[in-house]
Amino acid sequence: MNNPVPRAITLLGMIPQSLVAFIARFSIAAVFWKSGQTKIEGLAIDLFDGTFQIGLPRLADSTIPLFKSEYHVPWLSAEVAAHMAAFAEHVFPAMILIGLATRFSALALLGMNLTIQLFVYPDAYPTHGTWAAVLLYLMATGPGKLSVDHLIARHSVR
Repeated sequence: MNNPVPRAITLLGMIPQSLVAFIARFSIAAVFWKSGQTKIEGLAIDLFDGTFQIGLPRLADSTIPLFKSEYHVPWLSAEVAAHMAAFAEHVFPAMILIGLATRFSALALLGMNLTIQLFVYPDAYPTHGTWAAVLLYLMATGPGKLSVDHLIARHSVR
């Protein structure tokens, strides 16, 4: 009798790391980008619902009050934290999405994720643990072949 388990394990082991990394990059970038979009006005980009407004981004009127009440971080003023979060949630996801400085961008978002977990939503560990796993995966394995990082590495070796 043939055991199908070893064959199935072999087939699953053939899933390309670059595909997994691309899906991880896209997914985690979307999480942080969409969160960042709630904090600003003037720039709105969502490829899935068709929103495309190019303009000068600025904090939404509700953002600083939100950081004063719900998103309070003990060692930062609400104004500084709001600006830092809005910046980080746009720049690092964009970099991760295209695969540029992926490991360092993932590290930055992991720091943000840990801050959110420890000081803002300590009961959200299942969600934050999932985000941490994706970010750690990208830090450990890199962005894969479908990335700017890969192109830079390939051309710098020559």
